[in-house]
Amino acid sequence: MAQARVKARSPRKESVFGERFAVFAECLLTGVWITVACLGVVTYPAAFAAGARHLRRRTTHEVGGWREFVADFRAAVRGGWAVGLAGWAAAAAVWVDVLAARAGLPGGPLVGAVGILALIGLAVALLRAAAVWTPGRAWRALLAEAGRRTVLDPAGSFLVVCGLAVVTLSAWFVAPLAVPVLGAVAASAVAVEERYRHR
Repeated sequence: MAQARVKARSPRKESVFGERFAVFAECLLTGVWITVACLGVVTYPAAFAAGARHLRRRTTHEVGGWREFVADFRAAVRGGWAVGLAGWAAAAAVWVDVLAARAGLPGGPLVGAVGILALIGLAVALLRAAAVWTPGRAWRALLAEAGRRTVLDPAGSFLVVCGLAVVTLSAWFVAPLAVPVLGAVAASAVAVEERYRHR
């Protein structure tokens, strides 16, 4: 009788479908937060780091919302702005390579292709670094470790590239769709890092 009362008072457990849908919805909301935080142009590494940390909290059932996201963003942007600036410089260098390839310079197509592949690799390493960022971690060390994981875990890196492709295609078809999908990219990087950690 007493056991029956205890069971009756215990909170109802959420279904697996309900829990997974809630995580998906949280990813979409996080994508909006990431987009807002990226408006500073060089703040995208910090925005993804704060978004990934928020999603890690959500999947481990820790309390966290907009305020925690903002606090993480402020902590990540201290060193992250320099990483963002370097990323834009790398993108500009690749753009020059692509222009050289289009102009018909000797070896241009090869240089352009190598530049694009290198830029994709840098983007994957950046997302993998952001996925494991915690306050107090230096971006330089995070990127060095993420670069090694990017090479040593090609399957995981390919999954992150697929996430980037989804954002690109979403923006191409319907530009506003790219905003919430950014959260799914952060979630894919977090999942890839969890997969690598448990290998």
